[in-house]
Amino acid sequence: MNYFPVFFDLTGQKVLVVGGGEVALRKVSLLERTGALITLVAPQVAPDLHARAAAGTLQLAVREFLPDDLEGARLVIVATSRRAVNRWIATLSESRNIPVNVVDDREASRFIVPAIVDRDPVLVAVSTGGTSPVLARRLRERLEAMIPQKIGELAVWLRALRAATRRSLRGVDERRRFFEAVVDGPAARRFVAGDTQGARRIVQQLLATKSRSRPTAGEVTLVGAGPGDPELLTLKALRALQDADVILHDRLVPAGVLELARRDAERICVGKAAGNIGSTQDEINALLIAHAKQGKRVVRLKGGDPFIFGRGGEELQALAAAQINFSVVPGITAATGCAAYAGIPLTHRDYAHSVTFVTGHGQERDGDPGSGPDWRGLARPGTTAVFYMGLARLDHIVQKLRQHGASPLRPAGLIAQGTTANQRVVTATLGTIHDASRNAGLESPALLVVGDVVALHSSLAWFSSDPATDLSQTA
Repeated sequence: MNYFPVFFDLTGQKVLVVGGGEVALRKVSLLERTGALITLVAPQVAPDLHARAAAGTLQLAVREFLPDDLEGARLVIVATSRRAVNRWIATLSESRNIPVNVVDDREASRFIVPAIVDRDPVLVAVSTGGTSPVLARRLRERLEAMIPQKIGELAVWLRALRAATRRSLRGVDERRRFFEAVVDGPAARRFVAGDTQGARRIVQQLLATKSRSRPTAGEVTLVGAGPGDPELLTLKALRALQDADVILHDRLVPAGVLELARRDAERICVGKAAGNIGSTQDEINALLIAHAKQGKRVVRLKGGDPFIFGRGGEELQALAAAQINFSVVPGITAATGCAAYAGIPLTHRDYAHSVTFVTGHGQERDGDPGSGPDWRGLARPGTTAVFYMGLARLDHIVQKLRQHGASPLRPAGLIAQGTTANQRVVTATLGTIHDASRNAGLESPALLVVGDVVALHSSLAWFSSDPATDLSQTA
């Protein structure tokens, strides 16, 4: 973040505004609602500002700015039409360690003023880092339409409830879950709809139930994080991340997904890079059980889908044996997500009537032909084969497919970092995919897709984060 978002308590604090035009008037109108002691300095002042000074809402000095005007100021807002004067005042403010905002001059400002949705005491501030005030206003307009008018009154009511529930709900986790039930449930909906009496009845019933109940048992939710793009998370996955006390996540879960979790949730990385030491499956199972037995809500966050080469079934078996409550939130698996973003339909009535997902780490046991994939079936025309972690054993996979009848001209493609801003796609044939991947410098993890549908990438590819740096190629 270029800017750290904070909310200043300006009650009784001096705020200096330099400038007397329409821009200064807008800033004063905003500041008046904060209880700040506003001092405005300008040689020429708009009539509305004179009227506000007469009403006692600000102190007015009709003259040029003097350095002594900065004395005792907590914030400074500069809104004159003279750039050199603005920057001079900004330099003086900076030398006195006073935060300063110069309107329409981001480089000279120490802070910027966001677009605000005001439902006091609920405030939503929208900032684009000064890059586009118009975009910030448009986002604010959308939020204005979405956020109920009575949400501020709801916040005041919840504050009163906090004091009323301290005796009956003594544990921190117990109180948090109570208020989650209030905010997420019918009580809050009744309140913002205007039925305050109905909201209070529901809260009393909920409070009576909570105070008589035993401590809440822990639970584990297996959540699919999807293939990379955080916006591919399901709504249910987002809710689970927001409610989690502890998150056990794989190494490859993107930071953008983790950022959507509750800020104070404990995050534990239990993944490992290929060939490196990491948490064993037994250790992961033990962590899940231990945290759940402490009454915590645990999210086991896995890339893609938990039940597609994610060992989700093994973890549920361990939880079931330990009598831990669990649930599953499916995710978009890498095969479907990455192929879609690469413009490769895994099935197509003219090219492929079936698709098979195969782990690239599968090992055939010597003398046991049934221990590995059905290579003959994977090599058969009219099928699509998707190999997870296919780059690490690319030569082996190509050799097996060729041995079982696949043509060297059969299309093949590799997708690395699929659905993310760094997505790379290399398409070739079974006979040339090794050289193509080496020339492109691809690194694991990457998904290997083999089948006639790969040839459609050249005409159906649609996703590219930045055409200038797009490294997709066809060999």
